[in-house]
Amino acid sequence: MKEDTNRKILQLSKLHFNLMMAVCVIFWAFAFPLIKIGLEELSFINLTIMRFFIVVIVILVILLLQYKRFSKIHKKDILPIFLLGFFGVIVYHLGLNYGERLISPGTASLIIATIPIFIVILARVFLKEKIGMKKLIGITIAICGVILISLWGTLEATKESIIEPINQMEYIYAPIAVLIAAIMGAIYTIAGKKLLERYSGFSLTIYAMLFGSIGLIPFLNKSLIYELSNLSSTGWFAIIFLGIFSTIIGYGIWYIALEMKSASEISIYLYAIPVITTIISYIWLGYHITGYYFLGGSLIIFGLIFVNFKNNNKKID
Repeated sequence: MKEDTNRKILQLSKLHFNLMMAVCVIFWAFAFPLIKIGLEELSFINLTIMRFFIVVIVILVILLLQYKRFSKIHKKDILPIFLLGFFGVIVYHLGLNYGERLISPGTASLIIATIPIFIVILARVFLKEKIGMKKLIGITIAICGVILISLWGTLEATKESIIEPINQMEYIYAPIAVLIAAIMGAIYTIAGKKLLERYSGFSLTIYAMLFGSIGLIPFLNKSLIYELSNLSSTGWFAIIFLGIFSTIIGYGIWYIALEMKSASEISIYLYAIPVITTIISYIWLGYHITGYYFLGGSLIIFGLIFVNFKNNNKKID
């Protein structure tokens, strides 16, 4: 009887965990289509500013009410955390938003999904970590997928753009911008490793977003006021969802999950994001799924699985 009860509790806890991760994945998957919707009324810079304006307000409220739960910040770390936040968070979103002006949300999500690939590469360059043959094969496969959707899959998979006229080169610049965003995300992970010796993962993320957002101040201009004065309810919904659900709640769930399981165990859930984003974009926004897009996306996901397969038994904090 007791064993049956324990088994039911375990099954229930697994169900709760899976539901929690499903919510996180869905919030992150919806971010890419909602960025596209936000860009219909805001410039890529102003969308970034408004998203993090909401994020900063929520963070300040959380810090005010729950300050004891956060790691104490050291004065010597303020500049490193600012740089980490600006390049790893703000430049990341500026690159992603710029790229999504011209490419589909699904394409952007597939390129962003390569962050683990660049983490492995940067860890080899800066931390001298070894890259085994399996990882090398996985990296090569994933990069081939990125090249495929960037050169051929992007233009075909994108519906009529809101920006005219557009030439072929502009479509190439867009995935390059998103690729830079993915590299910034990888740099954030590598550069933050030293700081994680003094801060919890959640505390470091909160501080990085807060201090990094200061770097958006020079980008403020009159166009923000004009665009906000004409912003529709749909535009406001996109901004609020991106700020609260995709950023605050999404990362909050992620770090709760990290306290329960290792990063390598929960990273498998992230493979669903490009798939869900592509389905949402097809049904909601009318983006096409072409042969090149499908092949490139499959190569990226297969490459990611190949890279992470060997590390399933390691804990990464």
